[in-house]
Amino acid sequence: MKFNRFLPLIVPVSVFLLAELYFFFPKLVYLAAALANLLIFFASWQFCRASQVDKKWWNYLILPAVMSTLVLAYSVFMSRQLLIQLLFVFNLAFLYLYLRQVYYYLLNPLAYEVFSIENISSGANWLSFFFLAATVYGLQSFLNLPILWLALVILAVTALIIYQIIWANKIELKIVLPYLLISCLILVELSWSISFLPFNYNISGLALAICYYVIIGLVKNHLLDKLDAKRLRMYLLLGSISLFLILFTAKWL
Repeated sequence: MKFNRFLPLIVPVSVFLLAELYFFFPKLVYLAAALANLLIFFASWQFCRASQVDKKWWNYLILPAVMSTLVLAYSVFMSRQLLIQLLFVFNLAFLYLYLRQVYYYLLNPLAYEVFSIENISSGANWLSFFFLAATVYGLQSFLNLPILWLALVILAVTALIIYQIIWANKIELKIVLPYLLISCLILVELSWSISFLPFNYNISGLALAICYYVIIGLVKNHLLDKLDAKRLRMYLLLGSISLFLILFTAKWL
């Protein structure tokens, strides 16, 4: 269908307009999030329905749905209107780039750039996790929600995010399942530990996101048989330096 060609543009613009609806009418945040996810679901389902390459639409739904939902959730804690608008524009650009590559991969393979979905997924997954962590710590700080319930949220969403990056790199789920479970549990434990530090929600979220980057980077390279001493040192050194800079330069509250 020719209509499919326009979905990578129609859906991001529609999601952006829904975000603007929430911006001007904050009480409609749940409606905006629900409609945005329905639009993303429709695009993913429509691409797979018309494709002969892959029919598993849910694999293409996870990342844009999680990202868009977390962008809305994270924006709740932002006070500067300009930054909120920039965040919405970023999400629009991400959705367009991602859905365009999904369209090419499923319906126009000759135009698809190899590893495009994998590359987009790597960066977007990390940002999604940061938005998740910062939002959870924000809920804890401002609403004093129980850490147990927030840990369950982190566990569920992290499992989806890790599954998506594993799928994007074409690693079989049966092989990765133990690593997925262990990684999720480690990150939940770290999130609980970081919650006791006297940081604001952005700093705490960034610290946990760095831990996520190191853990997932090591797991992914191990499963792809690319993990060697050099890569191991690189991830550990980069993670350690980043955490050191955050912990010792952040503003303590």
